[in-house]
Amino acid sequence: MTDFGKVAVVMGGWGAEREVSLSSGAAVLAGLLEQGVDAHGIDADRNILTTLKDQKFDRVFNILHGRGGEDGVLQGALSLIQIPMTGCGVMASAISMDKLMTKRIWTGSGLKTPAFAVLNDESDFAAVVAEYGLPLMVKPADEGSSVGMTKVTEPDQLKPAYEIAKQYNCAVFAEQWVTGTEYTISIVGDQILPIIRVETDSAFYDYEAKYQSDETRYLCPCGLGASAEKDMQQLAKLAFDMLGGSSWGRIDLMQDEQGQIWLIELNTVPGMTSHSLVPKAATAVGLSFGELVVKILETAE
Repeated sequence: MTDFGKVAVVMGGWGAEREVSLSSGAAVLAGLLEQGVDAHGIDADRNILTTLKDQKFDRVFNILHGRGGEDGVLQGALSLIQIPMTGCGVMASAISMDKLMTKRIWTGSGLKTPAFAVLNDESDFAAVVAEYGLPLMVKPADEGSSVGMTKVTEPDQLKPAYEIAKQYNCAVFAEQWVTGTEYTISIVGDQILPIIRVETDSAFYDYEAKYQSDETRYLCPCGLGASAEKDMQQLAKLAFDMLGGSSWGRIDLMQDEQGQIWLIELNTVPGMTSHSLVPKAATAVGLSFGELVVKILETAE
């Protein structure tokens, strides 16, 4: 594994997803070392570029979730100093981190994503409920890992939910609720991995269900017929490509009770913890965790 040179596994950072990123980074680092890669863990701070240059790293495995690592900032900076990195480029990273921009592009491209209303201090919350109905999901536009999200089931819950999301200093929106089945589809290079169906007893697939609960169920095979699974995979790849995706990523979708599929979001630096979905999908096609992280590292550019 000398072809990769000296590899920095960049993790941690200063965003709301720091702890998850550290867990993902530790797993990625262990996987690369197991495969013989000269890999080193780097807890990113504002001096990350100096660190990478001074320590003469040849490439970066970016596992820095959320702001700073998933929003185009690190992508642009590393492009400037010409260090190859895993993951999407500047444009796709910036767009995908902004859930509102993602939804606008998908909608403009004729792809279905749940209807939404942007919220602010002047919003008529009662009018939003009247137009979009209940339940609603309130989200900060620029956070991942379900950070700051609230399921609203009563009209008087909408404004407090907005206040929670507003604390993350980004745009906030209310999204129409989709009752149905949740699926996730991982893409690594040119390979679309098998679909995983996610089931949770929580109100929604929240932070605890994603990273802490042992009760969340991940089904692969997902239960769809072969033709339906292929169609959903192709939709995910189309949605990924529409945002300029490359290297690897994960598309989350919902299928409602009438069978309609709704795109939810693209994760351009998906989690790689013991509870994470990309490794589970890779296992289904016989890829060990170590083989998976090497395959991702091969996409660095």
